[in-house]
Amino acid sequence: MEVSKSNLYEKRKEPEAPPVQPVESAENLEILEQIRELLKTRPTYGYPRVTPMINKTRIAEGKPPINEKRVYRIMRAHGLTLRRFPCKDGQTHEGKVMTLASNLRWCTDIFGIQCWNGDLVWVIFALDCHDRELMRYAASTIGVDGKLVRDLMVETMEYRFGKVARLPRRVEWLSDRGPQFTARETVGFARSLGFNVCMTPPYSPESNGMAEAFVKTFKRDYVYTNDLSSAVKVLDQLPGWFKDYNENAPHSALKMMAPREYIRAKSAG
Repeated sequence: MEVSKSNLYEKRKEPEAPPVQPVESAENLEILEQIRELLKTRPTYGYPRVTPMINKTRIAEGKPPINEKRVYRIMRAHGLTLRRFPCKDGQTHEGKVMTLASNLRWCTDIFGIQCWNGDLVWVIFALDCHDRELMRYAASTIGVDGKLVRDLMVETMEYRFGKVARLPRRVEWLSDRGPQFTARETVGFARSLGFNVCMTPPYSPESNGMAEAFVKTFKRDYVYTNDLSSAVKVLDQLPGWFKDYNENAPHSALKMMAPREYIRAKSAG
């Protein structure tokens, strides 16, 4: 190539020019401030859920919505994206828990909230496997027994269908094999209400993946970012957490709408 070796050696010694940083537009800086303000109250949100929340504000202000890729670029450039976690081997599940319409399958599960003073709050909930609405829940500091499960069944049924003695159509009740759910009295009571009782196979929590995913999301977005000083404090906050989840938390399976927002849109359409 008719280039001397000495010239190449000298070129290698020259410091490389620093990369040119693109100048942020005024609109991008405005979006960045909106993202930072949102993350102050929702620090566990990544760009897929930040985007619809930002767009709601922009549309209300008469501004055009922005796309997800733009939000991702801005968050990545300023170190605001969430840390990636690799999937664990053997944890994949190919089954479909989601249903094609509401009121076909309801899933339930129990989880605990450990308070800073040593108190423990137990929560049981009922979730629709289509619209993802957290329909009803119950909380206790002494654990969850079969009676609480049966009370939750009745409250959920009446919430969706009104004051009825029996379901107007068959609904699946999906749970794990905890003693609260497998008790003969609980199973018999559920069938008397018209439920088709379904339970996950042993050692297969992913078969109730929607409930498991909800618990993970709820703890990440609400429990771990709020005051857990005592059971009393947690019990006071639970209604607001569940209301915010139903009214405001965007979900990818619901076209980035919150559960009740999705239900309203589907009813209007």
